[in-house]
Amino acid sequence: MAIERQAIVYDGPGGPFEGVAAFDTGWSSPRPGVMIVPNVLGQKEQDNVVAERLAALGYVGFVADTYGQGKRTTRESPDPAMYMNQLNADRALLRDRLHASVAAMQALPQVDAARTAAIGYCFGGKSVIDLARAGGVLGVVAFHGIFDPPGYDYPRPIAAKLLICHGWNDPLVPPEAVTALAAELTEAGADWQLHGYGHAGHGFTDASMKGSARPGFGYDANADRRSWQAMRDFLAELFA
Repeated sequence: MAIERQAIVYDGPGGPFEGVAAFDTGWSSPRPGVMIVPNVLGQKEQDNVVAERLAALGYVGFVADTYGQGKRTTRESPDPAMYMNQLNADRALLRDRLHASVAAMQALPQVDAARTAAIGYCFGGKSVIDLARAGGVLGVVAFHGIFDPPGYDYPRPIAAKLLICHGWNDPLVPPEAVTALAAELTEAGADWQLHGYGHAGHGFTDASMKGSARPGFGYDANADRRSWQAMRDFLAELFA
């Protein structure tokens, strides 16, 4: 196995954008593509590693860029959420950038364009739920995402399957938001499942948040391991 990374520059509304693809150079035929939508900070090494982990499972991992080429923040930035906030204020633009990112992934020669999915973390979790609503992939997995509806009409029934991995102690998504999403997805005819992880909070997959002193936030090894396995099972069924 030889995993390779490639920077992928692509067009879209407000672009250009720059993502990262990871794949096994030994493959002789196109593989299912799994798009990764990053958290508030945008594309970074942490996401590239996820793409490589997906490539090791037999997929093409593609880290999407929804902010724009060179537009990234860190936790030490004056306003780490500046680019996220712009898209939260214009969910239709977020939708259109997600579709541009899916198209870029599907255009890769290593990808079977008819077999694609998306996963996302935090803001990326919100994003992939929006992508499921809008269409374009077979299924999505949201890790500690945000559940507020996008404020625009979308096609129904929702065709994409959804796996929602949620830390039950997440203060950004109280129980009433969870039940509201369940009601929305049910009414929209979606095939959905929700895994709630007890004692886990927001960012439970993010190892950089180990030891967080902020209540309801931080890494949780059990929830991280269990949600990754749930994703593996979901994708195996989706692409079977």
